[in-house]
Amino acid sequence: MFLESLSLTDDGAFPGELLTELTALYAADHRFHAYTGEFTDPHDVRPEQAATALADELARPGARVLVGRSAGRLTGVVITLAGQDGPDADPDPWIGLLMVDAGAGGQRQGGVRKLPSRAEERLRADGRYGNADADTGGNAEAGAGAGSRVGAGAVGQRQDAAGKLASLVEERLRADGRYGVRLAVPEDNADDLALWTALGYEVVGHREDRRPGRRRAVLRKVLRTPRRAARVAVLDPAGSVFLFRYDNDEVGAHWALPGGGIEGAETPRQGALRELAEETGWTDLRPGPLLCTWEHDFTRFDIPVHQHEHIYVAHGPHREPTGPLAAAHAEDGILDWRWWPRTELATTTEAVWPPELARYLDELEEGKLGAWSG
Repeated sequence: MFLESLSLTDDGAFPGELLTELTALYAADHRFHAYTGEFTDPHDVRPEQAATALADELARPGARVLVGRSAGRLTGVVITLAGQDGPDADPDPWIGLLMVDAGAGGQRQGGVRKLPSRAEERLRADGRYGNADADTGGNAEAGAGAGSRVGAGAVGQRQDAAGKLASLVEERLRADGRYGVRLAVPEDNADDLALWTALGYEVVGHREDRRPGRRRAVLRKVLRTPRRAARVAVLDPAGSVFLFRYDNDEVGAHWALPGGGIEGAETPRQGALRELAEETGWTDLRPGPLLCTWEHDFTRFDIPVHQHEHIYVAHGPHREPTGPLAAAHAEDGILDWRWWPRTELATTTEAVWPPELARYLDELEEGKLGAWSG
């Protein structure tokens, strides 16, 4: 599946074939449109009506209409709304509409749905800019999915298609320098909440629905930047391991091995060696076997990061870091360092990265871990 921006012809019209596909996508959602009042006859959505609805969305400042395709056919449509600017504003963009065609026996399955344009305008008039009233298919009024009964297999296809489409949207937003994205679903729609939480979204608030007596959960996902890193577990002759104590705004104080981000075309082993020298001043060590790899989340220089690390083992003397390291340590948030005896490492209540470091080192010593080349 790939995502592309909706583009018009030179005279501002929608390409005929694309409009036919989009109309079919809208028309299959007649139960939801009956609920919203978006179209005069939700059972008979015409191409000109679908074109008008999409043109209205494209006319909104900061709105983007994106279409998903797979194997040459339309698989979904997404509308994103820009966040607000300013020191007190919420900069997160919103997914205002996400509809997918899961291809389950030719039956389209509903995705995230939106309030009609009139309701969106009322929300903006009330000072609730960006409240794209997203709602995945399955609410009581709209039905379980595009006016068809959804079996277990179809639900799985719908979730898979929605997940792929949402992931492509997130990649675009991340490339635009966005660190989060929001949407909203009915509080009482357990299926939709489960769908989006499974995709990494967390409930961050609640707000009133335009329908009396109903509320919507606002969900947000942190858009983390992938980062490759490498570290070295330096062991002294007694088996103690050298650790730095870091502080981080997101995850707090913790102990971790010397190392950091891999640069350019470096291999993980090359990056580990360079980082070890920069942070300790030790230039006489060489990374040995690969101890493990692990992934974790944190914030680096105000940027949310998802980091994948290679961790190697090296042996060296028991000594202190050497050289002018204060500036580098301050930049990396390094507060302290120490050698940790393995028995103490295994029983500490302080945060250690990776959390299973003591066990990995014990297994390596006992020969339970192979000497991986990494």
